[in-house]
Amino acid sequence: MARGISPTRKIGMTVLAWAVGFLIFFPILWTVLTSFKTELDAIAIPPKFLVFDWTTENYAAIQEQRNYFSFLMNSIYLSLGSTALGLLIAIPAAWAMAFSPTKRTKDVLLWMLSTKMMPAVGALVPITILFRNFGLLDSRIGLIVILCLINLPIIVWMLYTYFKEIPGEILEAARMDGASLVKEITQVLTPMALPGIASTILLNVILAWNEAFWTLLLTTTNAAPLSAFIASFSSPQGNFYAKLSAASTLAIAPILIIGWFSQKQLVRGLTFGAVK
Repeated sequence: MARGISPTRKIGMTVLAWAVGFLIFFPILWTVLTSFKTELDAIAIPPKFLVFDWTTENYAAIQEQRNYFSFLMNSIYLSLGSTALGLLIAIPAAWAMAFSPTKRTKDVLLWMLSTKMMPAVGALVPITILFRNFGLLDSRIGLIVILCLINLPIIVWMLYTYFKEIPGEILEAARMDGASLVKEITQVLTPMALPGIASTILLNVILAWNEAFWTLLLTTTNAAPLSAFIASFSSPQGNFYAKLSAASTLAIAPILIIGWFSQKQLVRGLTFGAVK
């Protein structure tokens, strides 16, 4: 008869899990707390954790200096636009590799993933020249394209993994019933892989939302997202930590809210097909 986990070990694992979770969450908590401090309290030694003069002047000040909502809308456009473009490319690609594989399919997948290992700065000069020649600098379209391309390998890999869990016989039956290629993908494959597709969408939105390297280098004002909004509060006169924290809190708040309400769907999608 198999022995269960002892109560002591169960309590220990629970405490360890909470400790690790708190360590991961602490930087976010510290950022939020610092956003309600004065600049003097933000740099105080020793640091003030909960006992300090709480204020909302940082949020009022950054809204007066920068239009938060214009940066927010750019982040929404870039995240959703790059995700939609990525899905249009990745779903057919993942379908082809999952259900019509060749001897080189795995090589192609590995090659796509290997592109993520190259430092982004290695492609900075050619991409900047291309964007300048095509008039895409500081444009939403240009950033949507670049965000789509840098996250495309991950999208294809995730969708390929989900599609491989779907029996190919179902798609063959749809073909025998006269379904066209478009209907096979949109009406048969996509609904069956919806949890995996949803988690892919959420992950890509988060990655695009948090991208800072390309958004800071390829934009100035018109297409600047929230990453540029945060960077604008770091000046040659010094770092204003309280205002930087307030800007960071405003930048991460929307994606934290989305992640909180979508956590069940995200976990379901990431474990899709894990247990047969």
